[in-house]
Amino acid sequence: MNTQRTVVLLKPDALQRDLLGEVIGRFERKGLKIVALKLIPFTDEMLDEHYAHHKGKPFFAALKQFMMQTPNVAMVLEGIDAVAEVRKIVGATNPRQADAGTIRADLSMNVPSNLVHASDSETTAEEEIQRFFDKSDLFTYEKITDRYIFGDGI
Repeated sequence: MNTQRTVVLLKPDALQRDLLGEVIGRFERKGLKIVALKLIPFTDEMLDEHYAHHKGKPFFAALKQFMMQTPNVAMVLEGIDAVAEVRKIVGATNPRQADAGTIRADLSMNVPSNLVHASDSETTAEEEIQRFFDKSDLFTYEKITDRYIFGDGI
């Protein structure tokens, strides 16, 4: 069994549209465990690092401005194959191309206002956990439902 941790950021549009509970609830209903959760006001430096792959692109400045409008909700989710499972729940980056039933397809219409960011690999998830969280922010705990969701192996 491949238990992983992954990062999800709820962007300013999720906060402004009062969709935090709806989005977080989808991860909870899947059975993913929240092991860290906080509001983060992003800085230029944080966004330069996080979106380094977009640096130099025409939309980079607007993306940074968008992400600094309000604090972002940052969380770490844990579960079996968490990276891939979260990406399935989130849907394609462009909400109009996302599968029905995903967060982006159901609740958003455009990029960058696509509500969420999700780590795209285990390596990226590890980097993003270190970028946005201190070790003291991360928790390990058991829930009575773990054996029903994850099986007896956990």
